[in-house]
Amino acid sequence: MKRWRFLSLVVAGLLAACGQPADSGWSGYAEGDYVHIAAPIAGRLDQLAVHAGDTVKRGAALFALDAQAEQAAFDEALARVRASDAQAQNSAKGRRPEELAVIRAQVEQARAQAVLARSAWQRQKELVERGFVSASQLDSAAATLRQADAKLSELERSLQVATLPARSDERTAAQAQAESARQVLRQAQWRLAQKQQTAPADAQVAELYFRPGEYVGAGQPVLSLLPPGSVKARFYVPEAELAQIALGQAVRLSCDGCGEPVNARISRIATAPEFTPPVIYSNAQRARLVYLVEARPEPAAAAARLRPGQPLDVTSAPAAVAQKAP
Repeated sequence: MKRWRFLSLVVAGLLAACGQPADSGWSGYAEGDYVHIAAPIAGRLDQLAVHAGDTVKRGAALFALDAQAEQAAFDEALARVRASDAQAQNSAKGRRPEELAVIRAQVEQARAQAVLARSAWQRQKELVERGFVSASQLDSAAATLRQADAKLSELERSLQVATLPARSDERTAAQAQAESARQVLRQAQWRLAQKQQTAPADAQVAELYFRPGEYVGAGQPVLSLLPPGSVKARFYVPEAELAQIALGQAVRLSCDGCGEPVNARISRIATAPEFTPPVIYSNAQRARLVYLVEARPEPAAAAARLRPGQPLDVTSAPAAVAQKAP
């Protein structure tokens, strides 16, 4: 590709130096807008599903990198999500039914003891009133009754607490931990998915840069694709003729074996000249200045008639073609 560009520059410079008129056209070459497919994560290339020259559809598998570490991280993150979700759900519940049954049994036992203590106190009260026993025995029975009532109250409160969920702050913290675990899982899932790349659009496989078993750095392209209609013309216009062209201007592209010329429109005019010496330009030097210009075929399907690197002759389009809307 660089060779064609260099040759085109040399030819354009020679033509400009010889004073070639603008209407005879300009020299250039065809170039493709390649899509370089890379993974944002490094790894060993495990699978390469395509060959150079293959035509692939959008979504077709292209390559896969070794993903053992990412798969393990994903499994770990998934396990953490399940654990944190379980903790969050547990914080919203009371005790287990079996534990509640134990506390209820203790409450019933304390209630029975309280009834028994009250009956004993009542008997001691009647005996004291009749003078059969001393008042100290009544005091002892009253103390036993108070203890039984306090124990019953304690167990009833414990039963109420056992049916309540955790405090609101604890539940909020548990829910936040569960959400944090889910976000970690999303990151692990994304990293795992990036180890396998698919075609972003219908295209032709242009070049393969790695082979299975080789290590691929993060962001290094494994292959390049050339989508349909992504071939454009690049040619060079001498500085003296730059004022005669404009963006959107119609041109015609001719090449060996292309048949009829391909209609195109100028899509870019470089803002700086190519291969200019770092000195003040004299009249002779200005004649050697050339500017890069790009033109895209119309319709886009016409780009299929061109091949990247193919030499092109570019001429101004006839008036009928130039008046067509881009």
